[in-house]
Amino acid sequence: MTDAIETPAEAPADEGRAPLRRLWFYARQHLPLLITGGTLAFLGGLIGLVQPIVAMDVIESLETGESLRNPLLILVAAVLVGGALEAFGPYLMQRTGQDIVLTVRRRLVGSLVRLTIAEVDRLKPGDLVSRLTSDTNLLRTVASTTVIGGTTAVFMLLGGIALMAWIDLVLFGTTMAMIVLVSIIMTLIMPRIRNATTASQAALGEMGSILERIFSAFRTVKASGAEDIEIGKLDVAAREARDKGVMVAVWEALAGVMAWLPVNVAFLIVLGVGGARVAAGTMTISSLIGFLLLLFYLMGPISSLVAALSQLQTGLAAIRRVETVADLAHEQPSNGASISANNGPALLSFDNVTFGYGPGLPQVHHGVSFEASGTGLTALVGPSGAGKTTVFSLIERFYPVTSGEVRVDGTRVEDWPLAALRGMIGYVEQDAPVLHGTLRENLLMAAPDATEAELAEIVKRARLTELVASLPDGLDSAIGYRGMTLSGGERQRVAIARALLRKPRLLLLDEATSQLDAANEAALKQTMLDAADRTNVIVVAHRLSTVTSANQIVVLDAGRVRAVGSHTELVATDELYRDLAASQLLTADSH
Repeated sequence: MTDAIETPAEAPADEGRAPLRRLWFYARQHLPLLITGGTLAFLGGLIGLVQPIVAMDVIESLETGESLRNPLLILVAAVLVGGALEAFGPYLMQRTGQDIVLTVRRRLVGSLVRLTIAEVDRLKPGDLVSRLTSDTNLLRTVASTTVIGGTTAVFMLLGGIALMAWIDLVLFGTTMAMIVLVSIIMTLIMPRIRNATTASQAALGEMGSILERIFSAFRTVKASGAEDIEIGKLDVAAREARDKGVMVAVWEALAGVMAWLPVNVAFLIVLGVGGARVAAGTMTISSLIGFLLLLFYLMGPISSLVAALSQLQTGLAAIRRVETVADLAHEQPSNGASISANNGPALLSFDNVTFGYGPGLPQVHHGVSFEASGTGLTALVGPSGAGKTTVFSLIERFYPVTSGEVRVDGTRVEDWPLAALRGMIGYVEQDAPVLHGTLRENLLMAAPDATEAELAEIVKRARLTELVASLPDGLDSAIGYRGMTLSGGERQRVAIARALLRKPRLLLLDEATSQLDAANEAALKQTMLDAADRTNVIVVAHRLSTVTSANQIVVLDAGRVRAVGSHTELVATDELYRDLAASQLLTADSH
């Protein structure tokens, strides 16, 4: 049973405003630091506004012959205090930005890891990694410095404009015309920055997806001599990312020029008009210099505001990519009512189950029904494509059934709390994946609270004693990316040990001994039979030696249960099983 992760009430239906509200949702959790840092930056800017006024007093003191001591002391103090405030304020905002990124990444990690198997099968892992890394990093500046810095720049700009109007209305009108022009230009440019950034981040995600695809089959790429082909694909993706990034740079540079050019034109006009008014005696030289200093000072807030708006478009594009993960199908581990479970073997039943992997794809199961009750070993056999491995996926609730019911202890798997359902199951996949890390971490993955004694016992039962002894740090030795330092048989034994350490009530083995030599296969077969004395073991079997030891055999063919019985009974009554048994090898399949 899958549902989309609930989004907070702040998430609006209006798509255009949604990213801004999501930005506020993340930022408000760190509001005290943001306000503190913003206040300090604001005070630093406010002191900066005082400096042109003090400079006017200095010039007037020069004209009247009064002492410069007090104005100069005030000016020096304003420079020092303003500098200190403007340094510490941004530090607090950068620190808060890192906290915001941590908040977003924690939320995103929770979403990514709880994606349904079907979604992960459909998506590109490299693009998801890009959302967790580069996209969230874009939020750091936007959620802290950009928002607070942009707000501070607006207040400084308004304060500066008010002082200009107080000094001289004629020059103020000239300056306002330039500011209006900048505003109109920014309104036209900002959406293009946002669109270009979205395309750039998508291109980076595609490049990551291609690289992840290469590393996931690295040996195959090299064995096939396909390095140049794959490098070519990466090169195309890298060029695409470069081109999209250049477009972002073009629009951001244009925004910067459009903000800088009108202000400089305004400076030249103010200098000419103001100089003429000073010559005509309608304006004092101190007022002109004070106005010009204010105009110079406002270049900073205007540039900051333009930069903040540009970065905001980048951040909103990143938020859109991050937030789309919440719209994907996720597993809800806590759904379902509390169900009491015993400690004995789990009872399993399939009742007329049909299933297909997606719309437009052929059905894999067509009314599958069988039971595996109590202790013992049940073997699933059949030709390739019969749907054997899919049985395990439906038990684990990796996919929902199309119709029919899968029940564990008489309760539908959809009604079990997901953690409780999977907590009673030990599962060994067909390719026995091993994760990057140490051998101990891999063994304890499903049973983190296992004792050293239990771990040692499982190592012995899974015939891993010799492997552990050969590793430089024993159980704490790193085993490489996807366990590549281990042989296929060793990885299978690690996967079996990991499942057994969980003490499962239901043990699912997808031909867990296919890559073992004869001696290890015989030993682990006995381990499997020992487990069947205590729990319910179901194995997808491709070897006759495994099948003959089963308490019951379920023969699947084209998504249907063809026959159920013991080896002796099926040899006598079922032609397909007889042919499979005669071949001594039951072919593995991916379903």
